[in-house]
Amino acid sequence: MKRRKLLGYTALGAASSSVLAACGNTATNTSSVATNSAALPTVRWKMATSWPTSLDTLYGSAETLAKRVSEMSGGRFTIDLFAAGDIVPGLQVMDAVQGGTVECGHTASYYYIGKNPALAFGTCVPFGLNAQQQNAWLYEGGGMEATNKIYSDFNIIAFPAGNTGAQMGGWFKEEVNGVEDLRGLKMRIPGLGGKVMARLGVNVQVLPGGEIFLALERGAIDAAEWVGPYDDERLGLQDAAPYYYYPGWWEPGASFDLQINRNAWDKLPTEYQEIVKTAAYETNLLCLSRYDVRNPKALQRLVEGGTQLRQYSDEILSAAQKEAFELYEENASQDASFREMYEGWKQFREQIYRWHATNEFGFSSFAFSQ
Repeated sequence: MKRRKLLGYTALGAASSSVLAACGNTATNTSSVATNSAALPTVRWKMATSWPTSLDTLYGSAETLAKRVSEMSGGRFTIDLFAAGDIVPGLQVMDAVQGGTVECGHTASYYYIGKNPALAFGTCVPFGLNAQQQNAWLYEGGGMEATNKIYSDFNIIAFPAGNTGAQMGGWFKEEVNGVEDLRGLKMRIPGLGGKVMARLGVNVQVLPGGEIFLALERGAIDAAEWVGPYDDERLGLQDAAPYYYYPGWWEPGASFDLQINRNAWDKLPTEYQEIVKTAAYETNLLCLSRYDVRNPKALQRLVEGGTQLRQYSDEILSAAQKEAFELYEENASQDASFREMYEGWKQFREQIYRWHATNEFGFSSFAFSQ
């Protein structure tokens, strides 16, 4: 078993090195780093996260990253983790990283669109890219370079370090059959998805994960989205609202970032920088794999426990898509950095949609129907 696990890590590390090299980075062989670790300094970082410890997929992804950094450095480079609220609130991780309160953070870039709306693309945007497409854009389509150009204004460098896959569409106390049913609802939903919902008449709230249940259960909000069946069940959202909607059109493939203070990054030996890149890449892959294994089982438990599944109507989906792309065009006309990001992303989206409409959808539309 240990031999198989070691071989698995070796193969994964090799794959990550190839991808990083394709992104313009020269990856270091991790076994060489471990062998020569005695010549490297002892480094200890702090990582703030946006997640409560109860979420063993999200907080667990940060744990995985820290564990791999320690393993690949022979224990000479360690990262201490802090849950949301331990050092800073969950929605202020980027501020802590930018200011140097912590060396790094695990969070979602779209929490910080108030700093620059283009940061939304680093996580995902409504009617955008699924997980496979998002990774392709980030690693090979110029996405990582584009997002780090934005992050550089905040003294941060970032690497993808997790993905949820397509998310669910949220929990509602009452059914929503059309756009009119959305008007006036108080809903927890961040990012550009929240902006789109606001344009549809929703009173948008942005809350960290640990505060959602009480707000929904006590009626401070009427609806809330988080991630998907596994994480939502962990938060107990099924006990606060009966109706569970899909699809999460605002998050078809949400990425999470390892944000690193640029000054701290520049002080690292090259070997440690390459270890961090590889650990982030492994975490990105493992996080998505965990969700794809855990979500189906969790959804079955929820339905058997009385959760009422509902699909968003075509009316709502069409209205939301229209508002989303009108929002993008408006932002692009008003903000040069958003326009630069959006134009490259939009071209990539058009190309990969055409390709996946041929091969991926051609297969899944038949296979899933069986």
